[in-house]
Amino acid sequence: MSSTTPDLQKTCFSDYHRKHGAKMVDFAGWDMPLQYAGIVAEHQHTRQAMSIFDVSHMGRLKISGRESNQLVELVCTRNVGHFAVGRSGYSLICNAAGGVLDDVIVSRFENHWLIVCNASNREKIKAWLDIHRENLNVKVEDETFSTAMVSIQGPKVMEYLDGLLPEPPSAIKRYHFQVQHYLIATFNVFRSGYTGEDGVEIICGKNVAQMAVNFLGRSDSGDTGGLKPAGLGARDTLRLEAGMPLYGHELTEAIDPISAGLEWAVARDKEFIGREALENIRVRGAQQQLVGLEITGQRIARQGTVLSNEKGEPVGVITSGSISPTLGKVIAMAYVEPPIAQIGTRVLADVRGTPTDAAVVALPFYRR
Repeated sequence: MSSTTPDLQKTCFSDYHRKHGAKMVDFAGWDMPLQYAGIVAEHQHTRQAMSIFDVSHMGRLKISGRESNQLVELVCTRNVGHFAVGRSGYSLICNAAGGVLDDVIVSRFENHWLIVCNASNREKIKAWLDIHRENLNVKVEDETFSTAMVSIQGPKVMEYLDGLLPEPPSAIKRYHFQVQHYLIATFNVFRSGYTGEDGVEIICGKNVAQMAVNFLGRSDSGDTGGLKPAGLGARDTLRLEAGMPLYGHELTEAIDPISAGLEWAVARDKEFIGREALENIRVRGAQQQLVGLEITGQRIARQGTVLSNEKGEPVGVITSGSISPTLGKVIAMAYVEPPIAQIGTRVLADVRGTPTDAAVVALPFYRR
């Protein structure tokens, strides 16, 4: 277990992580658990049962005011304005050139909106919202430090939580949420996640966070139901198997949503920042395309690994790579030239100086 760097931000569950033997790391300026029992063990337990992840480092930005709908529609690529109260949705926030500033989850409450963004982009997105609300009747509040957030993922989650929470989460539709109450605590239960499994993400006030996690971690009988903690390492391998993009890897300000295969999250019937640039990309065609790869052997091809064709000409670059604990194969995501993106196309990955066979495969690698 590593020592804590004094200037790192800590979540409400710092003591919990250390009590459970977590190896802590600096992640986007936060002191976060990389692993507990081990990345592979935590990954497999999530696929087979259920795990709880501390995701309190992610940004939580509350948008309220008479013209809050107008601001959310302006900055989000997806047509979120028609969301009913209790609905969440995945969207991108782009710059004027169509580059991705962040990928976010947008949720509509009765009197406000909530945008959950990546930890590394929280200050950037907060500033972006502030710039574009200047002439609007809108208030943007950063609730990251006054709240906590956990993700509970796995095939046994609903059965377990249905007998624990005041309202059964199995009754919540995917990408919807409920505001629930228990004793003095109010918490929001979202049926969503980042693992490819069913599950929920729960946000509550910082003052009741520890009580909430203790409550979630055991039933009336004291049985945990198989719920175990998992860290960022397993969260990354789970999302990679599920073909979900990670900001700083598959998404950056130099990458547009269409190249990333996220055109479904880009509206064509509204105005938003970056719309014109993205429409131009649609018309002329993306110059690169995100694909899945299966790589021969057991050596992992990390981010930045160059891909080439049989002539040795570069045709792409890997953005994420790992051994898949579920499939028992080395997998990766990569951006390649459009002609290379056909399923079954073979390329060579330069894995630390060794040309290694790889084949383009369909995403996601794993589907529940």
